[in-house]
Amino acid sequence: MDDHRMDRKLNIHTGGEQMGFHASLHEHRFEVTPYAWLDRLFKAHPLKGTGRLVDFGSGKGRLNFFAHHLFGTPSAGVEVDPSLHKASLRNLQRYRGKADIEFINAYAQDYEIDPQDRWFYFFNPFSDPVFMSVVDRIQKSAADHPREVEVILFYPAVEYTDFLERRTAFELAEDIELPVEEKDPRERFLVYRLPIWD
Repeated sequence: MDDHRMDRKLNIHTGGEQMGFHASLHEHRFEVTPYAWLDRLFKAHPLKGTGRLVDFGSGKGRLNFFAHHLFGTPSAGVEVDPSLHKASLRNLQRYRGKADIEFINAYAQDYEIDPQDRWFYFFNPFSDPVFMSVVDRIQKSAADHPREVEVILFYPAVEYTDFLERRTAFELAEDIELPVEEKDPRERFLVYRLPIWD
């Protein structure tokens, strides 16, 4: 699946690279997940049922638009970089399809988890302490408003997976490998699910 062709189909522009660097060491550089790999993720793990998808470090909104294109999934994109946030808003105006998508210019740890938020996507957007803080907020929200929630990691950092497996109630639900020539154990999607407690 060609990235430029899919962008044209959706009437958006989500490619390119980030210009400059973040002022904080906690924020990582903008990188786009290829459409072909998102397609592989969603074929193996479709977004079924109700709920909202949240992409932390959403960049120009590719994941949000593609999930809506495939499933009609409502979503939120949380992006700290103002220029990337503006690009996502331009894409929202141009997107071919009426979408329940919002883009928020904020630090991830300041995002208020909504009771409708069900899927949380991370492509290593920030440092481990920020990730831990966000996951703690997700768990608290799930405790306050019981529902099944999932954390989806792309190219997962060892620190992220160690934290989820050793210090949270999340359980590994799915391991989706990618067809890459040179084997890198991080070239995969991992889906962690938080069980619903009675």
